Amino acid sequence: MKFIRLAVTAAAALSFSSAYAFHDGGVAYCDGCHSMHNSSGNKTMSGGRNTALTGWNAAGKASLTQFQGNAYLLQGSDNSSTCLNCHAAADTKPSSYHVMTFPAPTGTAAPMERTPGGDFAWLTMTFTGTASYGGTVTSKGERHGHNIVAQDYGLLADTTLTTAPGGSYPAANLSCASCHDPHSRARVIDAAGTIAMSSLGSKVLPIGGPGSYGAAATVDEAVGVYRLLAGSNYSQMSVTNPLPFNANPPVAVAPATYNQSEATNEVRVAYGAGMSEWCANCHRSIHNSNTNTANTALIHPAGNGALLTATANDLAGNANGTTIAAIYNQYKMSGDLTGVQTTSYTSLVPYEEGTTTIATLASHASNTGAFLEGPKAGTEQVMCLSCHRAHAGGFDNLSRWNNRAEFLTLGGAYPGTDATGEGAYGQYSMGMTQAQQSAAYYDRPAAKFAFAQRSLCNKCHAKD
Repeated sequence: MKFIRLAVTAAAALSFSSAYAFHDGGVAYCDGCHSMHNSSGNKTMSGGRNTALTGWNAAGKASLTQFQGNAYLLQGSDNSSTCLNCHAAADTKPSSYHVMTFPAPTGTAAPMERTPGGDFAWLTMTFTGTASYGGTVTSKGERHGHNIVAQDYGLLADTTLTTAPGGSYPAANLSCASCHDPHSRARVIDAAGTIAMSSLGSKVLPIGGPGSYGAAATVDEAVGVYRLLAGSNYSQMSVTNPLPFNANPPVAVAPATYNQSEATNEVRVAYGAGMSEWCANCHRSIHNSNTNTANTALIHPAGNGALLTATANDLAGNANGTTIAAIYNQYKMSGDLTGVQTTSYTSLVPYEEGTTTIATLASHASNTGAFLEGPKAGTEQVMCLSCHRAHAGGFDNLSRWNNRAEFLTLGGAYPGTDATGEGAYGQYSMGMTQAQQSAAYYDRPAAKFAFAQRSLCNKCHAKD
């Protein structure tokens, strides 16, 4: 009977996106990540195949001595490699919880995963193109995202930004566990999204399942926080004197299936509140939730106080200003401001809804395009993920679109080294092919943009 129950549970998990069986919103079984004595027979625990690194043999296996394991008894050479043992795969299409295409693509190929956070394989891809003015334009792989260190998978520390921009966190220590708490002590304890922490001397509800997909806490069980993000006072044993986190995870709800092409349907994660405050755990000097009527703030507002209903006084041709929410809803593409609130949402420019009510957020999370309403409550706000992907993407600075080019499309097509006309120039293509550009936009047809589309900053500012 026990075997039958396990089989039924496994089948149910597979039918529900295969994403939750291991973590289940909290700490998983210890042997899933740790090996108590390395292994008998000298069989490696590491799942990567990076033969270029010291300690790897020609067969792509880690050369470990029997019963001499990795630091912290991990099954990978480091924190992130341990995570990628499960979260990286040689997929030929987007697949469930995978966040890295591995082996990483080369040449004209593109990473496969389309999770909201992105695909870490973009970090391995440097592009160079020839500009119309004769020079070269380079988009370095390390500029494409958070440079987690995962030696088994060929991911190395950022060589340019040695500490977190706006903070002091060392790039050499950046790992999945820098953001996600693998032992997950934070939990959501009620329908209002209240977060509590497990700590010595306290008693809290146990975590009964994941909270990333809209499950509600009960009187007996809490649910895990969004994506196992680390809670207040979190610090890592593997990092010397890190600044403890001062903010709890954001409240958000994702659709059960979220890793998919967006060629047809938008994947909407219903972000509630707290994302920018949480990002500021490492990027403290960058965060700014202030807005002012004179537009003299020197850092772009983002956070629980950065409402989309704030006036944009510098909007050309409107001396009285208008709200960012109104612009967002009417903006469809460059030159077209005929959009309506009921269909204005795009996952390329998401926002927070300004609520932590789980049921409300769960009703908005979708992968079918079932809920495309733009802001209307007056509580919506700009957040860090309005412009950036959390993991990595095809463009510099973790941006969701190419912020280094004047045009995102030219002549109704994506730019690329294989494009005809202006689109072939490096200042537009960044050295990528048209197919790689399309992959970075999650396979959206170029026709979803204007014939000559400018920056998606215009989704909120309409300067084009």
